[in-house]
Amino acid sequence: MGVVVDPGVPPEIAGLLRSNVSLLSRIRAGWVPPAVAAPQRRRGPSSALLLAATPVVIALMAVLLASPVAPAGFVLLGTYVFIVLVKIASMSEVPEDDRPHERGVYEQARWYDGRYLLPEDFDHDARMVLTRAQRAIGSVLRSHVNAEGMLDDARNAVMLPAQEWEIARLLAKLSALRLEHRELLARGIAPEVAAVIEPLERALVNSEAAVVARVEALERYAGHVAEAERAYHARGQIEELRARLPRYEELLAESGADKLAVPEIERLAEDADVLERTLRRSVDSAHEAFRYLES
Repeated sequence: MGVVVDPGVPPEIAGLLRSNVSLLSRIRAGWVPPAVAAPQRRRGPSSALLLAATPVVIALMAVLLASPVAPAGFVLLGTYVFIVLVKIASMSEVPEDDRPHERGVYEQARWYDGRYLLPEDFDHDARMVLTRAQRAIGSVLRSHVNAEGMLDDARNAVMLPAQEWEIARLLAKLSALRLEHRELLARGIAPEVAAVIEPLERALVNSEAAVVARVEALERYAGHVAEAERAYHARGQIEELRARLPRYEELLAESGADKLAVPEIERLAEDADVLERTLRRSVDSAHEAFRYLES
């Protein structure tokens, strides 16, 4: 699993955070990138060559200025000065690759602190539950029936990421409390405190059960969508075969084998109708499951 981001974070910032999980972990651990310094001018091969040629150019200009072709020396001087000025201007530009990426990630991470969660925010059990939720959500959003608008794709695009974030947020809090609870138990509990510990443990168990119930609702929804997806693909294949049926019938008639036509070919239309009804029932079931998620 990677970074889980609040769906309210702008998409470009969310993408930046998701693609820099290791850097965010370092920032969370207290690492701070160096402040942005003024860009240093790097001396490339062309600048080194220009410096090496300077004594030669100066000597040549001195010879030309002392000779009858002195105007040529002034032309050479002007050309050389122009080349130097162009080089200085190009060196003052900051290349795109030199811009401080790490500093940018750091600033966005600080600005959106609390609106993203890292893998280390979840214990093992929480990761397993979150993975189940993400798998169910991903299967719905990637389905053809969702892309074709047979489901409420607009609401899916809003509600399902919100469900993922809420589940992740609760699991992160649960993980932190479970860690604190384990550390408390490891230090040893006095008999007088044991009576207080039991209700707290029940609270942790009940909270986890409530989150798991949310995930199971997502999985049921994803299951209905998967049924609709299978019916959708089967219907498409049947429609494709039914469109080819006249060519098969023509071939059978021309070959004199029309009496041998198998009944399965003639039932293609019936199969398509059955799959159409199956698809509609699956989509209706998915809608019912979706309404349960909203409650």
